[in-house]
Amino acid sequence: MVKTLGTIQPFLDHLAAERHYSPHTLRSYELDLRQFAGFWTEEQNSPEPRWEAVDARLLRRYLGFLQERGYSRRSIARKLASLRSFYHFLGREGRVAANPARLVAVPRQERRLPEFLAEPEVNELLVSPNSGTPLGLRDRAILETLYATGARVSELCGLDLDHLDYSDGDVRVRGKGKKERLIPLGSCAIGALGDYLRCGRPVLLARRRGPGRMKALFLNRRGTRLSPRSVARLVKRYVQKTAIVRRCTPHTIRHSFATHLLDHGADLRDVQELLGHENVSTTQIYTHVTRERLRRVYEQAHPRA
Repeated sequence: MVKTLGTIQPFLDHLAAERHYSPHTLRSYELDLRQFAGFWTEEQNSPEPRWEAVDARLLRRYLGFLQERGYSRRSIARKLASLRSFYHFLGREGRVAANPARLVAVPRQERRLPEFLAEPEVNELLVSPNSGTPLGLRDRAILETLYATGARVSELCGLDLDHLDYSDGDVRVRGKGKKERLIPLGSCAIGALGDYLRCGRPVLLARRRGPGRMKALFLNRRGTRLSPRSVARLVKRYVQKTAIVRRCTPHTIRHSFATHLLDHGADLRDVQELLGHENVSTTQIYTHVTRERLRRVYEQAHPRA
């Protein structure tokens, strides 16, 4: 892959400083741009891409190249979005006169409904940790908090002690772009968090080696901040202990949170705000989930369906 980091580094710095993108997102942008640069230099037989020479025809050939390599429409659309954002930045900097990626249509997306757990499955999952151990108390609090808030796993792992407000029963979550939102916790999550903070976290914190105060809410067995990967592993482990047969990740719990709220009559705009979605169209996918479920119930139960 060609060495183009010097060209795109100012763009990545802009995303980090002004848009507050996460390291994971920045890495995705970097890989997308490097991949296109490799395609450009190979097709043009040039050691370095000339970004100002790229046009819509070349971009369409690139999308065809990706399709031939077996990339999904979703992945191709994401790579095109990376190029659009990059060229918008180059235009702002006066390095290109136009954004060629805006002239290329986004591939039509396959509609995939999000996977979610039924309410009895969620209940079974939430009681699966052993509350007689510090790690079990932590894991119960994690599962309850995920389901009570619909938080992304990165948001959950980023929680600090001072993000909890026990007087109002809220938690302050920092989402994408460092935007904050306040989410109610509910009595079950508050109870599980209280047990963890009294009897679980102090034990884990005592294992920590290092100076300074540890402000993270959820700690690993070494007394430091828990990682999203560790949360994904513990969710998988507890799913395997239950009768749940479908694949379940922390994001599945987020989908379940949104779907169950709508099932019980929550307003779509309220769910949008709780999830931290910038656009309500992102949240509308859950209305399709509930409609599909209601249709299946109707067809199975109505005598003249």
